[in-house]
Amino acid sequence: MRCPKDKNTELLRCKLFDQLSAHQCPNCSGHWISGSDYQGWQASQPSKDAGPSVFWARDDVQYIPSAKDSLAALCPECGNYLTRGKVGMKPPFYVDRCPGCGGVWCDCGEWNILVKLGIHASIPQIFTSDWQLRFRELELLELERLAIAEKLGDDLADKLFEIATLLKQHPKGDFGVAYLMRRLEKS
Repeated sequence: MRCPKDKNTELLRCKLFDQLSAHQCPNCSGHWISGSDYQGWQASQPSKDAGPSVFWARDDVQYIPSAKDSLAALCPECGNYLTRGKVGMKPPFYVDRCPGCGGVWCDCGEWNILVKLGIHASIPQIFTSDWQLRFRELELLELERLAIAEKLGDDLADKLFEIATLLKQHPKGDFGVAYLMRRLEKS
């Protein structure tokens, strides 16, 4: 079986994690996990719904994507094109998955990041439209927060976000929003 990213290199069998068998490329250090191996291993893991919000709570996880991350690839087992699932780190990277056999390709270092984020046992979720939609919504919220901080300054933006959270949690928070709107209209 050949590496999907370094096509002339034969993959070598290895143990990737906690009884999970995989194949590693000796040149690019990426890992191929067959769909059957992953599904068998995944079935023994605690069930966990890992949403894309895990990325925004984890400033402690640093990763520089592999130079091979942007390369298109074919499944080393069945020859299908691998689909890419965006993992929203800063900068983002992509995990590749075969839609035919369910095999997963992780470029060098990606598996370790998935483990740190706690989503290594939930890789198929990354490829669902629900995950990608929730990820995009979070990404847009983050861009909005950055734009507000740029316009208002960090201190005022932090106060605004705190007030917004308090008003959202309060059962009569809509009165506070109405008050602010009236005050701003009179300015």
